[in-house]
Amino acid sequence: MPITPATSSPTPVLVTAWRGGIVESFHRGSVAVVDAEGTVHTAWGDIDRPIFPRSAVKLLQALPLVTSGAADAWGLDDAELALACSSHNGEPEHAATAASMLAKAGLDVSALACGAHWPYHDASLKALAAAGEAPSALHNNCSGKHAGFVCLGCHRAGRRGAFDAIRGYVDAGHPVMQEVTAALQHATGFSLADTARGIDGCSIPTYAIPLRHLAHAFAKVASGHGLGHEADAAARRLRLAIARHPRMVAGTGRVDTRLMQHFGERVCAKGGAEGVHCIALPELGLGVAVKMDDGNNSRAADAVTAALIEWLLPCSDADIAALQPLRHPVMKNWNGLEVGQLRATLPHEAPPAGAPAGA
Repeated sequence: MPITPATSSPTPVLVTAWRGGIVESFHRGSVAVVDAEGTVHTAWGDIDRPIFPRSAVKLLQALPLVTSGAADAWGLDDAELALACSSHNGEPEHAATAASMLAKAGLDVSALACGAHWPYHDASLKALAAAGEAPSALHNNCSGKHAGFVCLGCHRAGRRGAFDAIRGYVDAGHPVMQEVTAALQHATGFSLADTARGIDGCSIPTYAIPLRHLAHAFAKVASGHGLGHEADAAARRLRLAIARHPRMVAGTGRVDTRLMQHFGERVCAKGGAEGVHCIALPELGLGVAVKMDDGNNSRAADAVTAALIEWLLPCSDADIAALQPLRHPVMKNWNGLEVGQLRATLPHEAPPAGAPAGA
């Protein structure tokens, strides 16, 4: 297993953007690779600076949906559990699945407090507009997570359609959010009462957590131990649901979906806003957490995630072939002409010829 000793180092350049044969831009980031016992095997950059993980921790936030018994009480299937961990495209299957989750708990879209936005998926956006319809909260990329919160709240209230009990569930002091926050704190082993708290894009609290602790949490998810018996089983259930329904986690063309369509149960990857990615690698029992300094996802964090999977996992030729377009994506202009390329290069690898010093 190709693991390097834990070290503290300046934040390295992990991705370069090339155009006309030279580096046009570069992206620095930090990476932590940790096992379920908390041993740090790899540390690039500052892995102890608290960062907001944003949507990268949705699997951890979904643990109470399963451990509480709510998932079984409302008969949620694997596709719905995967959606509860998602940042989806707002494609028709995503909106329909979120609506199904709500219906099982006796509620509808009016229960969601995540807000509405147009689908990220261009064809779905155009189809919605062509039909003369406006987007609803079901199209919000976080609607699955919020539908899970609503299901949890109705279960704790002991009845379907408990709108009164779930009103205000996005507030930090609401019982639903307190349960979700407690699960996140338990998984990461980091005190959320003593760290910075912000508001996420979907209006729930987001807490600043170091990469070391995020990677440790995902190592527990990967290894199947360290969270406690019930939570370990819940994490495995969610991880397998994601592997069985990778389109629910993101959608057409998205990196997380493409990775898990190819690797199945070998990889559980989830990105978050502002250049964050968390990965569980079950066959190695490792968790990985990435944060790009400039907050770039599509140009940086996605490529680094593919590079880390190629480095850490035993990969076949077919695996490497699947990873290359994600690790080194070609950049095209509006006429479809190839104008450059992104290149993800990890610190232990030789930099591309022509890269500037330090890159």
